[in-house]
Amino acid sequence: MRIDAVTYQRVLGDEIRRLRKQRGWTRKDLNGRLQSEISLQTLATYELGTRQCSVVRFVEICLALEEHPHDLMARVHDRVFAGKALGGIKVDLRTIVRHQAQDLMPLRRWAAERLAEHTGPAPAEVHLDISAIERMAELCGLDTMTLVGRLTALRSPPGP
Repeated sequence: MRIDAVTYQRVLGDEIRRLRKQRGWTRKDLNGRLQSEISLQTLATYELGTRQCSVVRFVEICLALEEHPHDLMARVHDRVFAGKALGGIKVDLRTIVRHQAQDLMPLRRWAAERLAEHTGPAPAEVHLDISAIERMAELCGLDTMTLVGRLTALRSPPGP
């Protein structure tokens, strides 16, 4: 089994950000709870998964979040190796444009612009990779896995 370090780090960052937001904390709030000082920019790069943190710093962040490090790592591992965070997702732009959820407004605008860019028969189905999903989730104010779940539900045919 091979580890995709970039994906692993992004998922770890997403979990840290999700826990922080779940508590209603800003990055500044979390930073104030850490034992050692780090810049808000460094904390942001951990959450975005663009910077690796040491094991000691990871444990410090977990303790500040009142989360057991092994529980957080288990969720990250499950997301990465269960395939939930890999490969992205296909979405139908027309379905997104028709969806009325207020929190998905940035996604609807993007989909409408994407459809308007094409003349003639526009390709309605596009593939969003994990990076695009993460950015779109941030714009919508959702954690990545919540947006993936919502997009997956939009792809599913309606129930009886």
